[in-house]
Amino acid sequence: MKLPHRRQFLHLAAGAAALPLAPHVAQAQAYPTRPVRIIVGFAAGSSNDILARLMGQWLSERLGQQFIVETRPGAGGNLATEAVARARPDGYTLLLPGSPDAINATLYDNLSFNFLRDIAPIAGIARVPNVMVVHPSFPAKTVPEFIAYAKANPRKVTMASAGVGSTSHMAGELFKMMAGVNMVHVPYRGQAAALTDLLGGQVLVDFATMPPSIGYIRAGTLRALAVTSAMHSEALPELPTIGEFLPGYDASTATGLGAPKNTPAEIVDRLNNEVNAALADPKMKARLADLGGTVLPGSPADFGKLLIEEVDRWSRVVRASGTKPE
Repeated sequence: MKLPHRRQFLHLAAGAAALPLAPHVAQAQAYPTRPVRIIVGFAAGSSNDILARLMGQWLSERLGQQFIVETRPGAGGNLATEAVARARPDGYTLLLPGSPDAINATLYDNLSFNFLRDIAPIAGIARVPNVMVVHPSFPAKTVPEFIAYAKANPRKVTMASAGVGSTSHMAGELFKMMAGVNMVHVPYRGQAAALTDLLGGQVLVDFATMPPSIGYIRAGTLRALAVTSAMHSEALPELPTIGEFLPGYDASTATGLGAPKNTPAEIVDRLNNEVNAALADPKMKARLADLGGTVLPGSPADFGKLLIEEVDRWSRVVRASGTKPE
């Protein structure tokens, strides 16, 4: 799809503040006067679902109205993004945008919306590494051993993912390219389903998002080989990074809060302030860190800039891997 120029997008993210405030001031001061929906494009138990429920609970307590998480999985998150892009820009329909949308911007040719144009960035929430996990019976206990095994057994290693174009899929495709291994991709309808079959031994490896997988890792029912981020994870400090064995490898998932374009700047700013307050709260920071997350505080324009960078970064992986939507 055709993306807006970087400078134009940042202008859209910040420029609403320069418009006359009077028509929206009373509305923003009263906001919210009824429940707010946070639409998540992935199944219950996914990383986005977990983060949305954490942030929704915080916003409910702070703003005195329910922030209800509604999962609307399908088309790699596009169904949810399209629903929000078409919603009234009144602050009562929100989205958890991030890396999956950035991947889809290149993966899908004929979307009915333009992600960077039609979703207004509100605030970053967290960046979370994926983690390379295998069934405990898998013979490899390190990344080099895994690469050696996969090279010796081409197309015999099954790689689960949360779906075609998901961050777990793209992290795996980047690994395949950089390690020079040939694995069979097995897409599922969500991360929870992929982990269920990995636990049962039906598939052998998953570059899983950390929030839904970390409990299994800590319980010893899955074996983690490495994190996919450039830096070590505080949640699993004993794990190496894949980049220590494949220099330059870096794959993680950024998530934040968004709204339909033309949402009043006062509402965007109020939500931004509340999200940033959550990210500064010791209990919330500890909870996100326990899930492997690094907080992403900042302005709406900061989050908008990050989304542009995510589209640029993942577009290269999508094109190089030759991935096509189902």
